[in-house]
Amino acid sequence: MAHVPAERCLSIIELLAGEAGELPLGGIAERLELPKSGAHRLLATLTELGWVEQDPDTGFYRLTMRLAILGQRYYVATGIPDICQPLLDRLAQETREFIRLAVVDGDSLVWVAQAQGATAGLMYQPSLATNTVPLHATASGKAWLATLEPERAVHNVLKQGNFTRADAYGPNAVRSMDGLLREIAATGARGYGLAVNEAEPGVTAVAAVIRSGSGGAASGTVSVAGPSVRLTDERVLELAPLVCRSAAEISELWPLRTRGAELPRAGRVVAAA
Repeated sequence: MAHVPAERCLSIIELLAGEAGELPLGGIAERLELPKSGAHRLLATLTELGWVEQDPDTGFYRLTMRLAILGQRYYVATGIPDICQPLLDRLAQETREFIRLAVVDGDSLVWVAQAQGATAGLMYQPSLATNTVPLHATASGKAWLATLEPERAVHNVLKQGNFTRADAYGPNAVRSMDGLLREIAATGARGYGLAVNEAEPGVTAVAAVIRSGSGGAASGTVSVAGPSVRLTDERVLELAPLVCRSAAEISELWPLRTRGAELPRAGRVVAAA
């Protein structure tokens, strides 16, 4: 494996994971700008190691379930199912709306857990096309950006590349850097993120930051979202304290990376409670 560039192997895994299907050798080589011979060697190595398999009939390549199994194993090991999910479920019951948990992943936020509280009438269920949070157009994204230095916040938004795709979002999504900076400042002053018809038309969301313990760095966000016709200005003022309270509770028990040795015990205590 020493002679194989690790980043190119990871690029192949990411490509196949995004497709969640099969791709021919030529398609993989073209999309990753690799020579066919080099792509074939990388695929042969990944196949030998059990990450990729080749369809015997078509010759196309696809991921094995190894990546999904490792991802699920890691997700359970973080403690999120035991520690955070009960709190998300409770918030969903209290608000009767859709709840999501996002975690900081480098320069991005990624949604990792959810709970549905709506049982009748209009029910918001977001698209599962991607787990990456659009930072500029979501309550969660703005809540996190408000904890960063302005230069870092701008860098993260520009790196994501969604800022220039205004047509992909709701009518109220910010479309200029000055507008984004004003939104970030307003979010910091307010104490929670708010998005009305921004990430998606007709959807309103409120989000608060999760920190690694009291006063620690931002590790993620918890948010509530629902149809804008139901989440009026008055309703947002009712929901915001509940979301902030839930974020504070999760912060005190935050499991990721910082408290790994305590996860099993803490998870059992919270789940029992």
